[in-house]
Amino acid sequence: MDINSTLLMAIIFSFLLAFIFSMFGQGGGSVYSPLLILLGYTVLISTSTSLVLNLITSMSAGYIFYKNNMIDMKASFMFVPGIVVGAFAGGFYAKYVNSNILLWLFVSFLIILGARMIYTYWQKGNETDDEPMPRRTFATYVLIVIFSFAVGIISGLLGVGGGVLVVPFMTYVLKYPTKSAAGSSHLIISFSALAGIIGHAANQRLDYPLIAIVGIAVLVGGNLGARFSLKVKPKMIKAGLGFIMWALAAQILIKLV
Repeated sequence: MDINSTLLMAIIFSFLLAFIFSMFGQGGGSVYSPLLILLGYTVLISTSTSLVLNLITSMSAGYIFYKNNMIDMKASFMFVPGIVVGAFAGGFYAKYVNSNILLWLFVSFLIILGARMIYTYWQKGNETDDEPMPRRTFATYVLIVIFSFAVGIISGLLGVGGGVLVVPFMTYVLKYPTKSAAGSSHLIISFSALAGIIGHAANQRLDYPLIAIVGIAVLVGGNLGARFSLKVKPKMIKAGLGFIMWALAAQILIKLV
């Protein structure tokens, strides 16, 4: 595959991923990175580019959620300190981690998240925003800081936004309604992605042409996906994405062995 064909494939798939994942309050970073790696880009270029794509998707989709009053600003900013520090550290030190180790982490990450998304197809849960927001305590805040720091490390290191972890945490641990958690996660991911990008830029080169071209596709896809999310119940699509994650994990595994 030549350079132009590779770039075209990156544009098409990035648009589709941004469209689909933005419906669930996620930036798509869990699959942007492995996709770019499989298309032939280096691990560091893939992870840093993925963070930029996450930032674009989250800001674009987040604006739609914000206009529909589906972002809990106070809850979102409780995640910011930990996730910013963790994401910067992960992005800065990613250069010093062996690329094969990162690829094995990608495989593990995709297998676990794929299973989680497939599980939601059969899981019964609150799909509305009719329930009241949970009460916040000091213990809750401490738990959020610890969790967000860990997510930030993973985000900066692997180039993932963290929405695939933040949304289940807010929904099943903090007991937030699904759509409120999805909307809030976009704001949280924006800070995580930005801190990770700064960490990467401080210690290695970013591929600005790739970022600019693919970023436009992601901007459009994320915006359209967020608008569409207000009209659908995405359980079946989530399950399908779980199988896609497993397929990507298998491809990377084949590349490793």
